Amino acid sequence: MEDMTHAAVQDWLKRYVEAWRANEPEPIKALFTDDAVYRYRPYDDPEQMATGNDAIAESWLEEPDAPGSWEASYEPYAVEGDRAVAVGYSRYFPAEGQPVRTYHNAYLLRFAPDGRCAEFSEFYMLEGQ
Repeated sequence: MEDMTHAAVQDWLKRYVEAWRANEPEPIKALFTDDAVYRYRPYDDPEQMATGNDAIAESWLEEPDAPGSWEASYEPYAVEGDRAVAVGYSRYFPAEGQPVRTYHNAYLLRFAPDGRCAEFSEFYMLEGQ
């Protein structure tokens, strides 16, 4: 794959949500290159990042979200070459005594030639703050 397309990024985002929902390491690892960098916050120190698809899967599965406790939707905002910006939301349904929480997300993505993500940086804001 030379350049990412809008459709290819949308497909990757769909598989991202499916991997999150599955709570299994293999679908997560399949999204990322062996040496991918995953930043949960845009300016994470190196020790706060997950580096490599094994570490990313391990990080995701440390505190997995229960099935049916959330929904999410993301779409490409801009795609150029091997880079993309995606936007969307993650909504968590109320646990006992807690309100619905909605996060508005923006992702900065860089893809490898095979379509797997090599760099992922997340920006998010809790609705109402």
